[in-house]
Amino acid sequence: MTDAAAGTPAPPPPSPWERERPARTRISPARTPLSRERVVEAAFTVLDRQGLDGLSMRQVAAELGVTVSALYAHVSSKDDLLELMYTRLFDGFTMPEPDPQRWQEQVRDYARAGRRRLLAHRDMARISMAHVPFTAELLPHVEALLAVFRTAGLPDRIAAEAGDLISTYIDGFALEEGMWQDRAAQHSGENSSLARPDWREMAGEMQNYFASLPAEDFPHLRALAGVMVTDSSDERFDIGLEIILRGLASYLPDPQVPPAPDRHRGTDTS
Repeated sequence: MTDAAAGTPAPPPPSPWERERPARTRISPARTPLSRERVVEAAFTVLDRQGLDGLSMRQVAAELGVTVSALYAHVSSKDDLLELMYTRLFDGFTMPEPDPQRWQEQVRDYARAGRRRLLAHRDMARISMAHVPFTAELLPHVEALLAVFRTAGLPDRIAAEAGDLISTYIDGFALEEGMWQDRAAQHSGENSSLARPDWREMAGEMQNYFASLPAEDFPHLRALAGVMVTDSSDERFDIGLEIILRGLASYLPDPQVPPAPDRHRGTDTS
């Protein structure tokens, strides 16, 4: 006795027209077309996993499941890809209208946002430092930052250097943070894109070391041991930024001092 006899009716034989029907073929899902955006996203994935030294066109192609030659329909070279990655960081970012009463606050916001952008992906500070931000996509951001400095009243020579100074500070600070992250990851065996050094433990060790130095040879290091190294990267970044801003502010014209006479203007004898 078969299972069908247990109360379950046997399936009917196939009909004549079904016998002649060709076998059903499995339809593979349509592959998402390759695009410049997908190439850049894949490059970020490789960068976060392997770092800048491990980022190659071959690795990006493998991440996408395509041949390397397929990438060159969307990016011309690795340098072109790195530039696109850096530009992508500014998507959605806009500078506010320059306000001479709030210019320092606006620069603080700009610098903090820039640091967050660089720390969002591994080794982005290295990529930033290797690419001049004067592309068509980034020029509006450069223009907006210079507008903040000039509207505040900074002399043109100082305003011209201030933008580069702020960018270099952001890049250098983020680069140092990234190097410490990689060092901590190597020490712990964790994924370096996630690992962060124990700043409090490190700061405590350095403070104790400075405090133990001979007073006759290192009086200033001993005196500043408690504040020489802080346990917060955010605090260190903000203090350094404040030093820069106060230095820039010293170039603003003193409203108490009248402007120098224009020697090119003739004397009024009326």
